[in-house]
Amino acid sequence: MKNFKIKKKTIIIALVATVFLTYSFKSKFFEVAKQIEIYNTLFKELNMYYVDEINPAELTNRAIKNTLKDLDPYTNFYNEQDVETARIRRAGEYGGIGVSVFYTKQGIEISEVYKGYSADKAGLKAGDVIVAVDNQSIKNMNREQLSMFLKGTPNSKFSVEVVRQSKSFTKEIIREKVVVNPVPFAEMIDAETGYITLTRFNDKASSEVKKAYRKLKKQGMKKLVFDLRYNPGGSLLESIRISNFFLPKGKK
Repeated sequence: MKNFKIKKKTIIIALVATVFLTYSFKSKFFEVAKQIEIYNTLFKELNMYYVDEINPAELTNRAIKNTLKDLDPYTNFYNEQDVETARIRRAGEYGGIGVSVFYTKQGIEISEVYKGYSADKAGLKAGDVIVAVDNQSIKNMNREQLSMFLKGTPNSKFSVEVVRQSKSFTKEIIREKVVVNPVPFAEMIDAETGYITLTRFNDKASSEVKKAYRKLKKQGMKKLVFDLRYNPGGSLLESIRISNFFLPKGKK
């Protein structure tokens, strides 16, 4: 009889806990749905009545990032453009078209076209303004957004709308491989001292550091200045490989 009562109490407690958890879950779900509905209403109102045209993707991207920034340093949102930037930074190579540019409210203005690269092959010229990429207008975008439109995966194809002397035309361009060397400078600064600059820990970092180190060793290097200023970080594996190259096994 006593065991039956204990079991009955256990079942009642379990039922109460289940009901409480279910209610709590539903309550949280309702709150989330309510806040999403508020955002949808706000977005519709802005889209219909705001004095200027708004960019839906930019507004949503900013809202999400502002939501997450106060949580902790490790919870981040990466949109498609951010993912591509991170991939380029890690891989140490990207697809480009061979131009120098200015970023303006009208779009991307070409200041110089490098001979033999994709832009040159497509017939683009200095002074041309790219106003749309893959049928998406890029007017009034900020510099960070514009900087990624011409970059991408090597051998990927995209179209650009170009304005030249008030006339517009469309060109199809293929991005070509551009390699980013993480060691842009490695030289002797006196008879005994070598100097190596490492700007990022991408997938080529350890091999380029070793190559630079061995080159300076052949030139008589006995001391080394290893400059990591302004290096934003990157691949943990590459940083470990570089540490292993300089530090004896077992040393911290």
